Amino acid sequence: MNILSNWSIYVIGYLFMATLFTQFYKITTKTLTNAGALTVILEFTAGLTALVLSPFLEYRFPTDKKIYLMLGISIIFYTMSDRINTTVRSGLETSTFSMLKQLSTAFMIFAGLVFLKEKFILSKFIGAVLILFSNVLVFYKKDGLKMNKYILLAVLANIVYAIALFLSVNISEEFNLLFYTAITTIIPSILITLIERIKISDIKNEFSNGNKKAIIITGISWCISIFFNYKAYQLGNVTIVAPLCALTVMLNVIVGYLFLKEKDNMIKKAISAVLIIISVLLIKM
Repeated sequence: MNILSNWSIYVIGYLFMATLFTQFYKITTKTLTNAGALTVILEFTAGLTALVLSPFLEYRFPTDKKIYLMLGISIIFYTMSDRINTTVRSGLETSTFSMLKQLSTAFMIFAGLVFLKEKFILSKFIGAVLILFSNVLVFYKKDGLKMNKYILLAVLANIVYAIALFLSVNISEEFNLLFYTAITTIIPSILITLIERIKISDIKNEFSNGNKKAIIITGISWCISIFFNYKAYQLGNVTIVAPLCALTVMLNVIVGYLFLKEKDNMIKKAISAVLIIISVLLIKM
């Protein structure tokens, strides 16, 4: 059996790379001076990595013009999500961010029910509600919910990201997977540069004054985690792959505790991580 055709290898690779990506992204924000410039650097690094690796896969391009239109629109939302998330990551712990990121799954389900008139499935609805509840649990205090601008921005970023996924569903299958990854990271980096009028000097300063190793590791792990995630879903059973990939929530709680000293609300975070994994199991039933 060809080991590269085994979905479990890609799940393990994804869990490692996604956790690495989340943890090192947080480290890059500790020396943050220009959030836009940092986003551009990380996106471009991820895209360049994907381009370098893309010749190892067969190149193919869709002939349907509608696919390119949907790709273009989704890229706009990916750009918004990536940019907002840099700011969010700078203000939230990695474990908290990892949990909030699961909101996009809930939003996708609600969008399917509302806009695509998909069949109502109780287990999926319960799973989506459970994701929302698990996130509320983390921020709940005796005197009410503990909210700040980073949490609100994280919710916005996840809505935007869900829209991007909603628009680009199945598009990746029409392209060379690594080339598709390059498109959805390099083009957003160009758009952010133009919209925020980021100068080359801003990018140079952000890289020079930042943690260079962390920046490079974050960019590379971003690319590879996306690739591993797609391959796992392509080769494996969704009902098995999805819950296993959701283990990144638990891994980020553990790694954040051990290496970044994120010790606040550990019991709540652990309970929320378990609830999120259960919710993904329900969603994929």
